[in-house]
Amino acid sequence: MKIAVLTIFPEMFDSVLNSSILGRARKEGLVDISPVDIRPFSTLKHKNTDDYPFGGGAGMVMLAQPICDAVRKLRSEGYNGKCLYMSPRGKALTQDKVRELAKEDGLILLCGHYEGVDQRAIDAVVDEELSLGDFVLTGGELAAMAVCDAVSRYVPGVLGSEESTGEESFSDGLLEYPQYTRPREFEGAEVPEVLLNGNHAHIKAWRRQQSLLVTARMRPDMFEKAEMTDKERRETLRLLEEEKKNAAP
Repeated sequence: MKIAVLTIFPEMFDSVLNSSILGRARKEGLVDISPVDIRPFSTLKHKNTDDYPFGGGAGMVMLAQPICDAVRKLRSEGYNGKCLYMSPRGKALTQDKVRELAKEDGLILLCGHYEGVDQRAIDAVVDEELSLGDFVLTGGELAAMAVCDAVSRYVPGVLGSEESTGEESFSDGLLEYPQYTRPREFEGAEVPEVLLNGNHAHIKAWRRQQSLLVTARMRPDMFEKAEMTDKERRETLRLLEEEKKNAAP
């Protein structure tokens, strides 16, 4: 997987790309993630990448020329996947979208700044606009980091266990069940007994029930759309109602 990130602040990526799972994956050659500075592509004397917006308004707008030239240069170097503009007006990133992007041979991520990017650059070289959610960041770099991290997890060998992406939140339309580790007792709270008895069928059933319950509690919108039996739905709603009664003053 080759990912190029077009940005005017490439130094922001140093820590993220050289640490933890992403850092190891890059060292092992499993993923190739490269921040690319947009400024050298500017044809202006002082390598400007922004200017005042036509029609007036606050802030600056990123120029079309450096962005278009940078994307076209990357295309000539073998980056044939989608060009994604990280934008608050884009479609929200979901786990299904992450899985779709992970199937690409490579990606180009464009990080906007200031008041955004000249629409002509978007029309000329961008395939999709992508957002992390209904909020605004100071720039697209943090969003691009999130995309790099989420997509890389689906590259074979990046995670220690290939089962991880199949059991985590959103993998089957549900949120992940609670996880526990040593010690068995911490500040009076004990690990559920079912996780200690070695009965894998019971453990699997408990985890399924807990995933349903967590989803109903935290994301009722997802719970309504999730696939489950009528029995599972009734039992989950019963447990949720019990929780509410026990929490009532």
